[in-house]
Amino acid sequence: MRSRRSERALRRVAVVGPLVALAVAGASHSLIAQAAGDWPAYGRDPGGSRFSPLAQIDTANVGSLARAWEFRTGEAGVTISNGAPPSLEATPLMVDGLLYLSTPFGRVIALHPGTGEARWRFDAEVDVEAGYGDFTSRGVSYWVDSTAAPGSRCARRIFVATIDARLIALDAATGARCEGFGRDGSVNLRRGLRIAPAEFSSYQQTSPPLVIGDQLVLGSSIADNSRVDPASGEIRAFDARTGALRWTFDPIPQRGDAPSDSSWQRNSARRTGGANAWSVLVADPTRGLVFVPTGSAAPDYFGGLRPGDNRYANSIVALRARTGEVAWHFQTVHHDLWDYDNAAPPALADVVRDGIHIPVVVQATKTGMLFVLHRETGEPVFPVEERAVPRSRIVGETAWPTQPFTVRTPPLVPLAFTAADAWGPTDADRAACAALLAPLRNEGPFTPPSREGTLVVPSNIGGAHWGGVAVDRVNDLAILPVNRVAALVQLIPEREFNARDAREITSRTGDQFTRMRGTGQVMRRRIIRGPSGLPCTPPPFGTLVAVSLRSGEIAWNVPLGTFPTPDGGNTPREWGSVSLGGAIVTAGGVVFIGATIDRAIRAFEARSGRELWRSDLPAGGKATPMTYEFDGRQYVVIAAGGGDVWGTGDSIIAFALPTAAR
Repeated sequence: MRSRRSERALRRVAVVGPLVALAVAGASHSLIAQAAGDWPAYGRDPGGSRFSPLAQIDTANVGSLARAWEFRTGEAGVTISNGAPPSLEATPLMVDGLLYLSTPFGRVIALHPGTGEARWRFDAEVDVEAGYGDFTSRGVSYWVDSTAAPGSRCARRIFVATIDARLIALDAATGARCEGFGRDGSVNLRRGLRIAPAEFSSYQQTSPPLVIGDQLVLGSSIADNSRVDPASGEIRAFDARTGALRWTFDPIPQRGDAPSDSSWQRNSARRTGGANAWSVLVADPTRGLVFVPTGSAAPDYFGGLRPGDNRYANSIVALRARTGEVAWHFQTVHHDLWDYDNAAPPALADVVRDGIHIPVVVQATKTGMLFVLHRETGEPVFPVEERAVPRSRIVGETAWPTQPFTVRTPPLVPLAFTAADAWGPTDADRAACAALLAPLRNEGPFTPPSREGTLVVPSNIGGAHWGGVAVDRVNDLAILPVNRVAALVQLIPEREFNARDAREITSRTGDQFTRMRGTGQVMRRRIIRGPSGLPCTPPPFGTLVAVSLRSGEIAWNVPLGTFPTPDGGNTPREWGSVSLGGAIVTAGGVVFIGATIDRAIRAFEARSGRELWRSDLPAGGKATPMTYEFDGRQYVVIAAGGGDVWGTGDSIIAFALPTAAR
């Protein structure tokens, strides 16, 4: 049932909504008409829809796509001795006749869109041995200075936020630094935080800045499971011309928002860090709003020192772009104990419900929920209800008694899984999985971490991860990849933790052990797999899902990818794959996505989910692709940069139709 507040919001929109929707639609169509063949932002438009109006490649001819060119950054095979290996995950931009991309090592490269030849390169000289936890860069941002003379230096700018937390402005034509920005073209993002990073590598930048007006808005990537007080996760806006700080929003409220009330009991907001937004931010320039997907307050798996629901953490927060003030917020997880940060970028769309035009924010979550919220109020457009969830048995921990569940849209992944459901390709695998699962605490969704070990479904990689949602404007669908695997999470008293035993377990099983400094707890975590290396959850292990934005119901749900097998083959297609990366949709009715472990890019029919085309990649396409038009030809481009089980790579690969097929 709708809440009374929802009914009031919808009645108000019935009067003003159509006019606002028409105004926004007009602005959107104008933007597309001006640069239909370009891809000028990470999600193509400020609202992150990832929808392209190009239709040269369609469902009838996509099977003829062939490789047009390949560019290699030269970073494949570069070994580092400390931290995570680098992963090329950039989504290139196409604007004003050039492609722009970034690499994990802080290099920015401009490419010719027809040949892939480098036009210029910039090197930020990142210290690759600093020990980054997530060693990547997902792209750059583009801005035009409306007050500068056309063609003058830095009238058009490329901005990159490097892994070592510098915001750098470059001339889009040459790659030279814009010296009037910050200090010698750079702003140090580690300065001015409420809690400074304890270690250099614990505060990073992995996502491109959001451009709205003449401002750049950024979140941060923080090592938030390491201690009670890691770096604070402020969202900050900087002047695109000068680099001066415009405003700051702290997702852990410090003043004027009752930080010691039920949201942050015992004055815990003063000492807690994290709650940062490491994913991509989006904006509604017409309404002057920035939409921020926040993560967990620190640490992820123990909240005894941050009692309360932890307002603004694990939320979609709408900020006023001019001031950084909160317009509204919607919390997707209360008092997070599962690393259920909002990893997916929000996406803006317009839906029609009961004859009412409604501007919405679509947010996919690691919990497997898809929330559709009114863009002006944050009210759920499709019903959401609070349901009772299990309590914690850890001394000092008070789990929040309820969590939000979508009602109209069913969970996009299974939320229930028991030892009786244990799966494996052989009898031995099934028996081993059942034995592993049987002793774990498992009381359904949101079962808290425990001493004996808890079965967490979905795992910390989702549900939906950073791939997020693509909006099909033709069929009114939200399309996204999801993972369907479970994790084991255990809390071990620090006084009982044996580092030697932990190293031995890690060598055999791949478990992760993390000291959560200041809590007295050590966290143990792993994806639950059998002796074969395949998940103990039944396949498909990953799917591509489409949700109708007209009804809120699932329109289709198909397996995505395959798992490599030890003998060099692949599992059956219906088994699917874990994926990291996102999809795009075109007016030609085609969905493009890489993301899977099996090192391929695929095309699906947007209307039905039918797979239409597949091409092998030299490494996993753990990125979101993009598409553009150049010289009358439509290209689809993806970074095949691998990372971890996705392999090792440094390729940017473009596909196009042969001349005869166009």
